[in-house]
Amino acid sequence: MLVTICKSKIHRAIVTEADLNYEGSITIDKKLMDAADILPNEKVQVLNLNNGARFETYVLVAEANSGTICLNGPAARLGQVGDLLIIVSYCELEFEEAKEYKPKVIYVDEKNRIIKK
Repeated sequence: MLVTICKSKIHRAIVTEADLNYEGSITIDKKLMDAADILPNEKVQVLNLNNGARFETYVLVAEANSGTICLNGPAARLGQVGDLLIIVSYCELEFEEAKEYKPKVIYVDEKNRIIKK
């Protein structure tokens, strides 16, 4: 049996941009993506701590060390610059493997730089 569990998360990232006219997705600093093992085009769940919004989208890559967290398209209606987000990726594992799995948690500062893994 497969179970879906948290693979990784970027905790308390700050929205730096919102582009309503983009086709849709979230753009994330490549360094943060690499640290959290998130791939380009991977589906993620985004949790907005400021307004309670929860939504799924896919990831686009921003320049490494740019600090970019940009809500694009319809997602731009669910947050604004300065909002705090938790960005979660998931994976499916066999039940026994899932019992032992430890997700990667990436903590960032006010400029979306990694402070703790």
